[in-house]
Amino acid sequence: MEPESSEMLFEGFFKSISLPKLAYHWHVIVLSSLGCSATLISSRLISPILFSKTYNNLQRLKRLSWDIHWVSMVHCLTVIFLSFPIFYQEELQKDKIFGYTAYAGNVYSIACGYFLWDAILSLYYVKEFGFGFALHGISCFSVFIFAFRPFLNYYGSVFLMYEISTPFLNMHWFMDKLGLSDTLPHKINGICLLTSFFLARIVYGFYMSCQVYFAVMPVISQIPTFLCILYGTANVMLNCLNVYWFVKMITYVIRTSESKKHTKYSSISDGHSSKSHSKVKKQ
Repeated sequence: MEPESSEMLFEGFFKSISLPKLAYHWHVIVLSSLGCSATLISSRLISPILFSKTYNNLQRLKRLSWDIHWVSMVHCLTVIFLSFPIFYQEELQKDKIFGYTAYAGNVYSIACGYFLWDAILSLYYVKEFGFGFALHGISCFSVFIFAFRPFLNYYGSVFLMYEISTPFLNMHWFMDKLGLSDTLPHKINGICLLTSFFLARIVYGFYMSCQVYFAVMPVISQIPTFLCILYGTANVMLNCLNVYWFVKMITYVIRTSESKKHTKYSSISDGHSSKSHSKVKKQ
């Protein structure tokens, strides 16, 4: 088959499924997913050398979590860096609902590739990791794949800003496994994690969800019903998940703090008891 006819075949197929712009980006999604797998494999090869004492002593599932966190770190730093220019593209500023640029398409392709990889992996290990992570991956992929309709290309960069909290989350996890819990860097990172998560995913996230709603309403007659339902449902799910995870983080911090206080109080009480006991012996 000649290159031109092959290209026309792809264009015809993606138009038939109402994702015409995907004809120019599908290969980036595939490469992104393959890149995630390659990054996971590189972690399996490099981590036993760089972190031999920690990585080699982890159980199989914990090793997999280590590798997944490494892939997540590479992805979040990449998309955060690449997403900022999207805010300033004139084509998208003029039409925030149906606008499209090739650059934005490539950024969302990278994100789609990661979310596709993440969803497949989470579904494969759903018994071990729970359905919440699989739901997150599926929801994110479902939302970003329709950027190639095109739809909400401007706001896609907004929701990729959720990833600002992810580097701190990954660092927190790695520090725990490396035995750096309760150190000053660990505490500072924990504060950054809670602050960034709350500001990026809760405050900014809920605010921008409202902004999207107000931007969509004037042109809602031009948007298919299924797309409104999909985006509305995914948005509610992701916001609920973010609130759930934030509550879990706060609960963990409070529980850990109370546990430390209890341990400290117990040690002091034990110290006083032993002193009193020794006085009784002397008497």
